Amino acid sequence: MNINYFEILKNNMIKVFKDVLKNIERNGLQEGHCLYVTFYTSNEKAKIPNWLKKKYNNKMTVVIQHEYWNFKVKHKSFNICLSFNDIKTDLEIPFDCVISFADPYANFGLRLIQEEKEDNLKKTISKHYVKNKKGSIKENNIIDFKKFKKN
Repeated sequence: MNINYFEILKNNMIKVFKDVLKNIERNGLQEGHCLYVTFYTSNEKAKIPNWLKKKYNNKMTVVIQHEYWNFKVKHKSFNICLSFNDIKTDLEIPFDCVISFADPYANFGLRLIQEEKEDNLKKTISKHYVKNKKGSIKENNIIDFKKFKKN
């Protein structure tokens, strides 16, 4: 049995983000709170107008603060209408497209794990752990003294 820690972590980080959005949906933004949400526009699941996709062809950050409309948190995405140069624009942002979110007022933010980050983390972990002859995984305790050698 393999435990997919990366998927478990990703799902829980998305749950935190979703809980924050549900709180905003129920109560609105209180005091000085605002939310910066960065997401991939290049993902075909992200529903944004073509003129915005052309301007932000890979990723963009939206700010949820004073003016937003039609805010709805769904199972796999959230919908929001924001104003871009006085043009009200509907967006549907899937949770698996979200890169990060932050609330500067609360001094809080999370970077959600994305696939390219997972691959790099897996490579880092595999450098520190090795399989022994029986196929079990053990920590690699080899120290490279060349790193400590004085020139």
